[in-house]
Amino acid sequence: MKMVVEMDIKKFRGSRTCGGGTHKNRRGAGNRGGRGKAGGCKHHFVRAMMRGYSYGKHGFKMPAGVSKDVSIVNVGELDELAPYLVEEGLAEVRDGVYHLNIGDLGIEKVLGSGKVTKNLEVTAKAFSVSAREKIENAGGSCLDVKK
Repeated sequence: MKMVVEMDIKKFRGSRTCGGGTHKNRRGAGNRGGRGKAGGCKHHFVRAMMRGYSYGKHGFKMPAGVSKDVSIVNVGELDELAPYLVEEGLAEVRDGVYHLNIGDLGIEKVLGSGKVTKNLEVTAKAFSVSAREKIENAGGSCLDVKK
């Protein structure tokens, strides 16, 4: 004897409301507890928490006049790029010292990450303390440009 198992896939085929009661029941947003983020602090609290909604103000925004983007370069990068800058005509070598004017490259500040192995004479608007130390310990010098 052969048994045929029927699936309930077509359970709501032909049904006008698909198990939702009368045709008036699923109208509007009241059926789902409001539109969008409604009820995030009340009846949809858990849903809001799981979705990561946040309410109120967070942090602060600096005024545009206070914040300023400064273009930077590290001393390690300068040390590596010095021979290539000489080839391109953007730097000079005099008496074994690389003379670099960073302002001509559009860079304002030199930071102290990396190693310095060459004698560098760097001209820039600003230097970090560690950058100045590393350049001077390697036998170079730092020249400040007036802003």
